Amino acid sequence: MTTYKYLFVFKNNIMESTNKKLQNFGKNIAKYRKQKKLTQNQLAEQLDITREHLAKIETAKRGISINLLFKLSETLNVPEKVFFDFEK
Repeated sequence: MTTYKYLFVFKNNIMESTNKKLQNFGKNIAKYRKQKKLTQNQLAEQLDITREHLAKIETAKRGISINLLFKLSETLNVPEKVFFDFEK
């Protein structure tokens, strides 16, 4: 395998891994939101973001700032680390 092909495959593997983690992260947010019986609109309002913004985070189409992560954790009353539990 040439160096170029190796780097291309390596980059794609990293991107796939990152995307999978973002998807799991978003699923965890949705899971805890639903456990609190909140709609996307209700949670977004409490976080002072739009429903569309929250939907994009939950579907891995958008990242999240650390400040919003802290606010999300506080709002849902769960530790930040639960959103990163991808081993299930």
